[in-house]
Amino acid sequence: MPDAFGLAAIVTKFALYLGVMTAAGTVMATWMFRLDRTRGLAVVFAVLGLMATILAFSLRGANLTGDVSGMTDPEMLGLLWTTPVGTALLLRLVGLGLLLAGLFIGRVGTWVSVFGGVLAIWSFDHVGHVSALDTILLDIALTLHLLAVALWIGVLTPLKRLASSSFTYASAADVGHRFGVVASVSVPLLIIAGGYMSYQLVGSFSALISTGYGQALIIKVLLVGLLLGLAAANKLRFIPALRAGDPAAADHLSKSISVEWLVILAVLGTTAVLTTNLTLPT
Repeated sequence: MPDAFGLAAIVTKFALYLGVMTAAGTVMATWMFRLDRTRGLAVVFAVLGLMATILAFSLRGANLTGDVSGMTDPEMLGLLWTTPVGTALLLRLVGLGLLLAGLFIGRVGTWVSVFGGVLAIWSFDHVGHVSALDTILLDIALTLHLLAVALWIGVLTPLKRLASSSFTYASAADVGHRFGVVASVSVPLLIIAGGYMSYQLVGSFSALISTGYGQALIIKVLLVGLLLGLAAANKLRFIPALRAGDPAAADHLSKSISVEWLVILAVLGTTAVLTTNLTLPT
């Protein structure tokens, strides 16, 4: 059982994942699918990501000193700044800052926001279990995996909003169809990259079933499997029915997206535990 600092680190990491992935995914989805009324959503989650970024860095200082004073200790924080933790902090601050700035500077701002979101996502390559293995292929796999996840997360809330009004059913059907086309490429990429990283991190079937890390990874895979089932129902049943003019499909789609969000929160929570409180199998 983690101590108070450990629990705070897990909660902060969860908020960090939620903020960065949703903000970046929202601007990516807005750019790819020409969505509107998404700026407020991106702002909220980008601010959450910034707050979690700063708090996570401070908690690292507390972890070094063993007490709360480390959160503001200039010597400890200065030491952290010179490590990959400091590099990740810089990338997140710059990336999320660009994302926010781009939301308010007109047409070119979309590109600025997308670049900032990608930069913030890339920060996860610099800390964590994957970075410890120090292989370029794993770094690429992680970045592609996270980009695919972010896009999936980013399209959900705008799609749910479109499916919640009879005036935008046609738009919901169009966005859902176009996302399904993109997902036919991005989801297999997500699965392949995730599978490759899992194999490299765990190393063996025995480690998968006998270690805390492996067991948490199994839970995460089961949750992702549930997500894939929901996504398949959306793509193969609800979106085609909505495109055919069935208004009941919009309600089914909206409810399915709500369940997807709950599962995504569980996945992000499990990932926070994996990357904060559990060590790789030896």
